[in-house]
Amino acid sequence: MKTLSRLIAPVVALSLLSGCAAVTRVSGAAEPLNSFTLAPATYPNAPVGGSGHIVIEEASTSGALATDRILIKPSRVQAAYLPESRWTDPAPVLVQTLLLSSLQNAGGFRLVARDAKGLQPDFTLMTELRDFQAEAPAGAAPVVKVGMTLTLIREADRRILATRRLDASAAAASDGTADVVVAFDAATSQILGQAVAWVQSNAR
Repeated sequence: MKTLSRLIAPVVALSLLSGCAAVTRVSGAAEPLNSFTLAPATYPNAPVGGSGHIVIEEASTSGALATDRILIKPSRVQAAYLPESRWTDPAPVLVQTLLLSSLQNAGGFRLVARDAKGLQPDFTLMTELRDFQAEAPAGAAPVVKVGMTLTLIREADRRILATRRLDASAAAASDGTADVVVAFDAATSQILGQAVAWVQSNAR
């Protein structure tokens, strides 16, 4: 298993936040990257059906996170990407999909959609993705931090019903890539559960 200490090559300052390329030189870079995804919240006893339509917009975020690369921060002012790994979708789309699937799994809405095309939604959920990275200072175990701000809008009058900031963290068992992804899943799972409960209680 390759570890972060071997995978993270020289990092680049945050001024290079194009989010379009890895910051490391990888031997065999033309080979496909290993793809990872995360699991939505599940609700085995969720009610079937519901009322109301809700649209989950793609998350907005900064350049460093607007990519399918897995972000690693060796320090507050440095950013790098795991050179042989990627998410199945860019982080903003991945978060959108996780929120959408979690709300579908929880029940309570007649329809949970990705966009409003052809629909007249009752609610829109907007998301600002602030943190979605593993922080790995030299000599320390990686800690994944996930943070987002949710805004729920009622479409009938475009009123902001509520805004909520959610933050979660999870320590990786080791600096191996697989363990770092497991920590991403654990931190994201915390937020998804809170997000679903918050949306359901405010979508009135």
